[in-house]
Amino acid sequence: MTTHTALIVDDEPDIRDLLEITLTRMGIETLTAPDLTTARQLLEQHQPQLCLTDMNLPDGNGIDLVQWIQQHSPATPVAVITAYGNMDTAIESLKAGAFDFVSKPVELPRLRELVSSALKLSEARPETEAETDEPGLLLGNSPQIRKLRNQTRKLARSQAPVFISGESGSGKELVARMIHLQGPRREGPFVAVNCGAIPSELMESEFFGHKKGSFTGAAENKEGLFRSASGGTLFLDEVADLPLAMQVKLLRAIQEKAVRPVGDTKEIPVDVRVLSATHKNLPDLVQEGDFRQDLFYRINVIELAVPPLRERADDIPLLANHILGRIAREYECDPAALTPDAIERLKAYSFPGNVRELENILERAFTLCDEDRISADDLHLGNGVQPGSSASGSANAATDAPNVPEGEIDLEGFLETIERQAIEKALEATRWNKTAAAKRLGISFRALRYRLKKLGME
Repeated sequence: MTTHTALIVDDEPDIRDLLEITLTRMGIETLTAPDLTTARQLLEQHQPQLCLTDMNLPDGNGIDLVQWIQQHSPATPVAVITAYGNMDTAIESLKAGAFDFVSKPVELPRLRELVSSALKLSEARPETEAETDEPGLLLGNSPQIRKLRNQTRKLARSQAPVFISGESGSGKELVARMIHLQGPRREGPFVAVNCGAIPSELMESEFFGHKKGSFTGAAENKEGLFRSASGGTLFLDEVADLPLAMQVKLLRAIQEKAVRPVGDTKEIPVDVRVLSATHKNLPDLVQEGDFRQDLFYRINVIELAVPPLRERADDIPLLANHILGRIAREYECDPAALTPDAIERLKAYSFPGNVRELENILERAFTLCDEDRISADDLHLGNGVQPGSSASGSANAATDAPNVPEGEIDLEGFLETIERQAIEKALEATRWNKTAAAKRLGISFRALRYRLKKLGME
C-alpha cells in the first residue's frame, strides 16, 4: 500500500499538532513547517502528495506559497487555511492555483473530505502526465480546442468554481463534464440543471429539497439537486436566468457549503463543486442590476471561454465524422460519408447554433441522402430547399394538409403524430414492405428506418 505524505505549513504549534494528528490517523505521513522558507526547503527535498498552508505566515503569506508550488511542483495540490468568513482571501487563493480552502476553526469532517479529494488527484497523477493531448469529449485539432482541453485539465485539478462562457450550442456542458471526469470527483455524480427551465415557485425545492408536508403537494421528502450531486459536480446551465431571490439563497449555499430544505429548521452540509454557464453577458446583467455582483464574483472565480464553431472551421470534418458515426450506431444503420463539396459547404457556413446546429444538420442530411454519401445539396444550407421536401411528396402535402387544432398546441408532438400516421398509412398500403413504403413517402429507405427507430415503430 502506497504511503502518502502531506506538508503542513502553519506558525501556530497548536494548529500544526491538530492537523498532524488528524492526517496521521488517516494513515498519512506528515512534514511540518512554521514558515515559508522551511516549507520551500522541504518541498525541494520531498515530493508530498498534499500541502496544507495557513494564510498568514511570519515571512509571507499562503498565496506566495501557492504561486511557488505552481511554478516548482505543479502536480502537488495545495489547500489554504483562511480566517473565518474571509471569502475574498479564499477566492484569491483559488485564482492563484490553490486546490481548495478550509476556514478556521478547522472542521475535521470538512478537512478529511478535502484531504481525500487531494489524494485522489495525486493517485491519478502518473496517468494524466502520460497524456499529451487526449481529446476525450472535446474533439478537434485547432489551436483553440487544444488550448481549451489544456485548460480543462488544469481546472480539473482544482475545486475552484468555474464560469463557462460561450454561445448557445458551443458545448459548455461538454466542457463542464470534462472538468468533472478529469478531476478527483469523477467517481461521484455529475448533475446538470437548466436554471431557466425550473418554474420560480419550485426553484428552492428543486435545488435544496423539501420535507414531507412542508407545502401542498409535498407528499414525500425530496433531497434536491445539491444533495443529489454530493461528492460530485453540480453544473448550473443558464445561471443568468435565476431570479434575484434565488440568487441570494444560492450564494449562501455555495459559501456555507450547506443547504436548508424547505420546511426544515437545520442546514445540511453538502460536498459539491459548482460549475456554471450561460450564453448571456453576465457583467452586463450585473451592471443592469439583474444579477447579483456578489454571486457573480463567487461563481466566476475562474472564467473559461468556449470558442464558437465558426472560429475553428478546420475541426468540422473530424466533428462531422464523429457525429455521423454516432447517428449510425444509434439507429443501427450503415454509416454515411460526406462528399468533399459537402465538407467545404460546412466549413464555409457560419453556424449560429454552433455544434448543436451541426448535429441537427447532419442528422437531417443522414436521413435524406442516398447511397451512403451526403452531398452539399443534402445539407440544405441556405439554398431555399426545406428539409424533407421532395417533388414526389409536394402534391400529397397540398391535398392532405392536416387540420391544426385551435389554441395552444405541442408543436413537436403534433408533428410527430402526423409523421407517425403518414408512415402507418404507407406501410399498410404496401403491406408492410418498407422499401415500397419509403418510395411512396418520397424518402430514402434509410430515412424510413431512421424514422421508425426514432418514433419507436419498429
